[in-house]
Order: sequence, then structure tokens, then C-alpha cells
Amino acid sequence: RDEMLSTNVPEIQRTNLASTVLSLKAMGINDLLSFDFMDPPPLETMIMAMEQLHALSALDDEGLLTKLGRRMAEFPLEPQLSKMLIMSVELRCAEEALTIVSMLSVQNVFYRPKEKAEQSDQRKARFHQSEGDHLTLLAVYNAWKQNKFSNLWCYENFVQQRSLKRSQDIRKQMLGIMDRHKLDVISCGRQTGLVQKAICSGFFRNAAKRDPQEGYRTLVDSQVVYIHPSSSIYHRQPEWLCYHELVFTTKEYMREVCVIDPKWLVEYAPKFFKFGDATRLSKMKKEQRVEPLFNKYEEPNSWRISRLRRPYYNPAGKFG
Repeated sequence: RDEMLSTNVPEIQRTNLASTVLSLKAMGINDLLSFDFMDPPPLETMIMAMEQLHALSALDDEGLLTKLGRRMAEFPLEPQLSKMLIMSVELRCAEEALTIVSMLSVQNVFYRPKEKAEQSDQRKARFHQSEGDHLTLLAVYNAWKQNKFSNLWCYENFVQQRSLKRSQDIRKQMLGIMDRHKLDVISCGRQTGLVQKAICSGFFRNAAKRDPQEGYRTLVDSQVVYIHPSSSIYHRQPEWLCYHELVFTTKEYMREVCVIDPKWLVEYAPKFFKFGDATRLSKMKKEQRVEPLFNKYEEPNSWRISRLRRPYYNPAGKFG
């Protein structure tokens, strides 16, 4: 009868610890497995967080903080977002990445009143970008900026003014950190592929491939997932993509998805992905048996290639 626990499970025991581990490593605490936590998290969760940071190149093979990891720890963001932001400097698209990171850090940019559902959908569709939801969020922020951060513009386009102002504050904070570390903030202009690469460099673990039967399958654990109906590319269903987060309602939905090229996964996450050998079959393919269709008029093995030499016709009009 008692469905609720007598006390809440401590947050450190039920959340992703990647950010916490990165912060502790930056403070010089390297032996985390024997660290005296007030409420020790599960060992599996701690190891998973360290594996995630190693895949992001924030930790080396010995579990020590890398130069990249130390720089990632300077940002009060999820490690994936920090990696994306730092990589955007190398890719020369930090101006756009800053905006996207700040927009991803707030909730519910759009709102959809029941009495004006159709009108709000039409307004939102104006911002849709074929590259995905990240670029759509960028388009929203840039349009707000072009309209001098107008409150009326937000009302007319069914955009949450409070969310945009919050993202503006976060952007200023991140820009200050980048200036302090002398990181170049350059715009890529119309070369949106560079932004997509930066997103992929941080969220490669969230990559998914379209499944022939239904939805998509994640590359990490082969989980069946779906593009959320509110996504800008819901009707496109691209072959490859990566997502920001998963939410479960009636199905496991991907929120904030971005179209990617699978080659980028190997390029920006060589510790995690590699090109497959085209001459070898996967374990799954080996287990699949290919059988011919049943034909009641022929012998069971008649479909096999005969070892006997059969006569063939050549253009000279002779059989050989």
C-alpha cells in the first residue's frame, strides 16, 4: 500500500554524473571510486560517467584530465555542450554555436495555445530549417535579434519571451568565458555544415540511423526511438541524425534533432567509432540464414548451382 519511499533518493544517486566527475577532476580529485561522498552514487553510474568523458576526450586512458577536459570544465554546461562549443572555435562557427547552446539551455521556446493551434503551427513552420532543430532555434534567436529583441515580435510569433531573454543571459555568460580564455568567436555565415559538425562532435553518442521497420535505432544500444512530432524535420525522416535528449511519452521520442553525415562520427569520435570492414559480415548478418522460396514442383536442392558443365549458346550459332 505504501507506494512512495519514506525519503527521496539523493540526486547524486539517480542522475548522470558526467558534469560532477568533470568538476571533481578539475579540482584535482582523481581517485573518485574511493572518494568519501555523503551519499555514494552507484559504482556503475560513476564508471559510465568516466567512460562518457573519455569518449569526449576530456579524460585520457589513465582517467586523468586532458587539456580539452580542463577547458570544458570552465563552462557551467553539460560536457557534451562544452565539447560542442570548444570544437566550434576550431570549426570557425562559434558565433552560431554560442546561440544554439544558450537556446538548448532553456525550456519551451515555442508555445501553442489551443484556440490558436493552427496559427501557431504556421508561424513556427516559418523558422523550420532542413538541417534540423538546432538550426531552427538559431533562426528564431537571429530573427528576434533582427527585430531588436522586441516583445511584440515574440507575441506575434508564439515565442516565449522569458525563454529568449534567459537564453540571451546565458549567451552573454558563455561569451564572457570564451573571451577570458581568448577563444575566437567567428561566424560561419551560410556554411551551416560546420555547425552540424560541431553538434556531432559533442553528441555523437546520441547518433541514430533510420530503421527499415519503424522509427530509428540508436547506434550505442540499438534502442528504437522516434523523431518528436514537433521537430522541424518530422516529415523528412533523414537517414542519419543525432539528438539532444530523449523523452518518453507514448513512445521514446528524440528532442532537438540534427541531420548528420555518418563519416563525421568517425572523424570527431575516433575513440568511439571506426569504419567497418566491407569484406566481413557482422555477427547479426552471420546468424541470418538465407533460404530459397519453396517450390513444390522441384527437388529441395534444385536451386543450387550445378557442378556439371552445361551447354551454352554463343553468337556463332554453335553450342559449346
